[in-house]
Amino acid sequence: MTEIKNINRTNDYAFKRIFGSEEGKEALISFLNACLKPPPGQELVDLELLDREIDPEHMLERGARLDLLARTEIGAIINVEVQVANQYNIDKRTMFYWAGLYHGELTSGQDFSKLCKTVTINILGFDWFRSDKRYHHIFHVRDDQTGELMSDDLEIHFLELEKIKQMKRRPADDLESWMMYLSNLEGAEMEAIAMENPGIRKALTIEQAFMQSKKERRIYELIEKAKRDEISALAGARAEGEARGEARGEARGRAEGEAKMAQEAICKYLEVKFGEESQCLQEQVKKISKLEALNTIINKIFTAGSLQDAHAIVDSAAK
Repeated sequence: MTEIKNINRTNDYAFKRIFGSEEGKEALISFLNACLKPPPGQELVDLELLDREIDPEHMLERGARLDLLARTEIGAIINVEVQVANQYNIDKRTMFYWAGLYHGELTSGQDFSKLCKTVTINILGFDWFRSDKRYHHIFHVRDDQTGELMSDDLEIHFLELEKIKQMKRRPADDLESWMMYLSNLEGAEMEAIAMENPGIRKALTIEQAFMQSKKERRIYELIEKAKRDEISALAGARAEGEARGEARGEARGRAEGEAKMAQEAICKYLEVKFGEESQCLQEQVKKISKLEALNTIINKIFTAGSLQDAHAIVDSAAK
C-alpha cells in the first residue's frame, strides 16, 4: 500500500473517520486506555459509540461538531474533542459541555444515583498551561485542604500536542506514542512506534484507506481549508479590533461566540438524550441566534422528559 504523507490527523473529519467508526474501535480503545491509565485488569475492552454517522452534506455548516462520544461497559460517558486553534475559552467551554453530558444521562423522574461518570478529553493544538511543561493534565473535584475526592463522576483531561512535539526522544509510554501519532509524525520513527502498538497500526491502516478515497479526501481537504480560513479570520478580526479599538464589534463578537457555544451545548444534550430522532430539532436550534432565547432553552431543556417536550421548550423560546 502506498504511503500517504502529510495527513493532518487532527483534522476533524480525519479524526472522526479514524477513531469514530466500528472499524476504528480498536484504535480508540487503545488511545483511551493510554490516556485514562486504568488499573491493571480494569482496562477498556469494548465500548459503545454514541455518535451518529457523519453526513458529508453538513460537514461545513457553522456549528457542526465532530467530537467523539462513547459509553463504556459500566456506563461511563467519554467525550473526546480536538481543539486546534486557541479561542481563549477552552476552560469554560469544557465545563459547559461536560455539564450538558452529565445532565443528559437522566430522563425525567430518574434518581440521581443513575448518573454515571463522565469523562472529557481535550486534545489541544496549542499550549493552554503555558507555565507548566507537562503535556497531560487531569482534573477532578477535590477538597481544597485535604485533597479528598468529592466524586469521581467528573474527570477532565487536557493533552497538549505542541509540548510533545518538543520531545527529542523515543516515547516513554503508550500515551506519548499516541500523542506523537496525533502530532502527525511520519516516516521510520512512526513505523517503529506502530510496530510496538497494535492500536496505532490499526489507525495507520484506516487513515491510508481513508486518504486513498477521492470522496473522503475531498471532504478532508474542504475541512482543512475551512479551518485555515477560520483561523485566519479569527486572527484578522482580532488584529483589526485591537487596531481600531471597536468595543461595539468586540461585544458583538463575544455575543456571537456565546450564542454558538449555547447552540452546540443544546445540540450535544439532545444528541445524548434523544439520539438521531433529535436531528431535526438540532437543526432548528442552530437557526436560533438570540442568546436570550438560547439561554432560556438551556435553563429548561433538562426538564424535558420526551422529545415532544423538548420541541415545545424550543418552540416557546424561539417565539
